[in-house]
Amino acid sequence: MTLLRLRDETLGHDGRAVLSEVSLELAPGERVVLLGRSGAGKSTLLAAAHARLRAAHRVALVPQEHGLVPQLTAEKNALMGRLDDQGAASNLRMLLSPRAADRAGVAAVLEALGLEDQARQRVETLSGGQKQRVALARAFWRGGAVLIADEPVSALDETQGAAVLGQIAERFETALVALHDVAQARAFATRIVGLARGRIVLDAPSDMIDDARIAALYGG
Repeated sequence: MTLLRLRDETLGHDGRAVLSEVSLELAPGERVVLLGRSGAGKSTLLAAAHARLRAAHRVALVPQEHGLVPQLTAEKNALMGRLDDQGAASNLRMLLSPRAADRAGVAAVLEALGLEDQARQRVETLSGGQKQRVALARAFWRGGAVLIADEPVSALDETQGAAVLGQIAERFETALVALHDVAQARAFATRIVGLARGRIVLDAPSDMIDDARIAALYGG
């Protein structure tokens, strides 16, 4: 079974091509990490994958810019992970007066991410690393067949980042994630896809990629 299949596609935005001749498959159980320089097209590929996957699967998303509502609390931002499960009236009730079961579920997610003390705090008052974890909490609360995440641990230190990536691996069978840290990518991924010069130039199991191939990807 294949969840996602792209074949020789051109991907971009605002009428501008960013990636050409893109062929990529994602199967259940894979944790695929995108690597490449800033501007290589990782976010473009993630956006295209998200658009295709969400048409047929429940997908949790962690965008690079978090996509949080600053004036709402961490708890309410996390609750928003399930907004599309019901209608507008139910969503309004949920945000104004969440059910006890939902609050308990979100509380467990926030605690797992070290945010139990910030649950009732407005997101606009949080640090960058805390905001990033709130975005992760929203994705964890949503759940689904696949997680798509764009630099989900960039604002966390090495220890926190490793712990969060471990949680992602536990909560989602399948993941497509952009990372900037090669060591984290190798530890997390079952497969690494490298982008350079507007194309996919590397696609192999993580344990088959040596330092020379990584250096070539970054022009080293």
